[in-house]
Amino acid sequence: MSCFSGTQILFGKSLTLVSPIPGLSSLPLPLHPIRFNFSPPLLLPVSTLPSLPLCRCTSSPSLSPPQDEFQDFLEEEEEEEEEEEEESYEDYALDVDALESEAKDAVRRYSSSLSRQLTIEDETDDIKGLSGKQKRRKSATKSIPDPLLPRVTIVGRPNVGKSALFNRLVGGNRAIVVDEPGVTRDRLYGRSFWGDHEFVVVDTGGVLNVSKSQASVMEDLAITTTIGMDGISLLSREAAVARMPSMIERQATAAVEEASVIIFLVDGQAGLTAADVEIADWLRKSYSSKYIVLAVNKCESPRKGIMQASEFWSLGFSPVPISAFSGTGTGELLDLVCSGLKKIEDVENMDEEENYVPSIAIVGRPNVGKSSILNSLLGEDRTIVSPISGTTRDAIDTEFIGPDGQKFRLIDTAGIRRRASIASSGSTTEALSVNRAFRAIRRSDVVALVIEALACITEQDTRIAEWIEKEGKGCLIVVNKWDTIPNKNQQTATYYEQDIREKMRMLNWAPIVYSTAIAGQSVEKIIVAASTVEKERSRRLSTAILNQVVREAIAFKPPPRTRGGKRGRIYYCTQAAIRPPTFVFFVNDAKLFPETYRRYMEKQLRSDAGFDGTPIRLLWRSRRKVEKDEGRVTARPRSNLAPREGKVALTT
Repeated sequence: MSCFSGTQILFGKSLTLVSPIPGLSSLPLPLHPIRFNFSPPLLLPVSTLPSLPLCRCTSSPSLSPPQDEFQDFLEEEEEEEEEEEEESYEDYALDVDALESEAKDAVRRYSSSLSRQLTIEDETDDIKGLSGKQKRRKSATKSIPDPLLPRVTIVGRPNVGKSALFNRLVGGNRAIVVDEPGVTRDRLYGRSFWGDHEFVVVDTGGVLNVSKSQASVMEDLAITTTIGMDGISLLSREAAVARMPSMIERQATAAVEEASVIIFLVDGQAGLTAADVEIADWLRKSYSSKYIVLAVNKCESPRKGIMQASEFWSLGFSPVPISAFSGTGTGELLDLVCSGLKKIEDVENMDEEENYVPSIAIVGRPNVGKSSILNSLLGEDRTIVSPISGTTRDAIDTEFIGPDGQKFRLIDTAGIRRRASIASSGSTTEALSVNRAFRAIRRSDVVALVIEALACITEQDTRIAEWIEKEGKGCLIVVNKWDTIPNKNQQTATYYEQDIREKMRMLNWAPIVYSTAIAGQSVEKIIVAASTVEKERSRRLSTAILNQVVREAIAFKPPPRTRGGKRGRIYYCTQAAIRPPTFVFFVNDAKLFPETYRRYMEKQLRSDAGFDGTPIRLLWRSRRKVEKDEGRVTARPRSNLAPREGKVALTT
């Protein structure tokens, strides 16, 4: 005897008995409903239902329902449920402004989450080094372009604290400061202010006496003949070391010539030296027309500082005792500096977007030709070029105007070696240089990843490429030293590009430029490609065109169904940000879109809309819970950024 009696039963989220079961009404325990995963509640006659299994309380065996009829029934119920959900969501999706606001909020949350993940070791020190006044002033000092500001150059012999004073004046840890001589080699620029005056501070390498022997010069500059000399002949090694001091002094001389005020820095603890006397004579004879301030560094005690500075009166300048480490006396120093500067009025009616200057960072492994590319583009010896690996240490910023009049900021960086190699060498300077290189990538817009033609793609190149892609920067791959490839033909570049695409799949969207920087061949193509990448990175698609591209992609290949028969639906798509282009997809459930389909959607966006040379980000946001309440559609917000717990799912 079956437990189910009556002509109709309520069949839906739960199966409830509508008539009592004979013989069981006297039981003291309540009966629990028998549940099936059907939806929504539906009243059906028994004759239309598939055959159901009998209850276990009977002696007859249970019979399984026909699988085909049961599966058809489930599919019909699923289709009806999806149609109702879609109709309900269509009423909600009419509020486009709310969706656009929600998309921008999703981008902000993702960007903040990504910035916390991609941390650089000494980045927090820079934030702590900035005082509150400097932070407030920082946003207000960008109205005047750098070329219009006066220059204040810091010169002196090695290891007197020039980089420490530079960091004190500009705020943060821009220059590498290590207690060893010869750390700074190239010119380093940074904006600063004091009162109503704004100016650019220039850090230089140590100036030495040319009459010194090569051994003493190498000792003063801490130039090694082993690190970075692999694969270099002994003759070339000696020649490179011999040229290093003159190249450093040439950079310092160029900085002094363009300066409005010169800060001549000496060491108060070491006292007056012969090198200080020679530098003072050089400044007095060659640059007497410029305003020169003599600063005596390392005078932490104000009382002792006066005594330490007294012996420097013989140089012919009025000494000012200061401490770059603690900041003692820097206020008096800046008062003297500003007295020799002309005040520059703010440039009015400057639109930040129109005067936006994109930054191009030149990065790569050591000794691949990064500084040669910079010098070839500028047409001058802006940075020191040497066969010694690791010659460049600081990140060097330089203004550049392209052939079409477009302004760029070029950033030359130190070579990036593997962490294990840096740790084994025990060089603090190299570790700080690599951190500066990664920070240059973060503050750039386009990254020129330089690789050596003969070395092709190495594991370190791949790691740098992964970092660039994670940072969301535009990128172009520069194959330098192309002239070293023997027996080139028309197919050489094709085969080389195939090898790059195979080994750097994360940058399969980056253009490739072949150049020989030392000879100036095809170097201008780097700027042309970088300009194109920046335009693509800043491009914005209209919502109408974007949704048309998405509809065509869905029509060609709809989202796959899950095992339960569910299928993802895309209701709305918008571009919420640029640099890099970021698209937000509003879908029914982000979990229904596998990684393969997200990559397919990115590929379709690239093929139909472009975006060459820049990564694009796809954020998938699950729909809101939509309910019907008395004939009205109401939306209940839910924190449902995929994949779960309020997070955003990303596809790049």
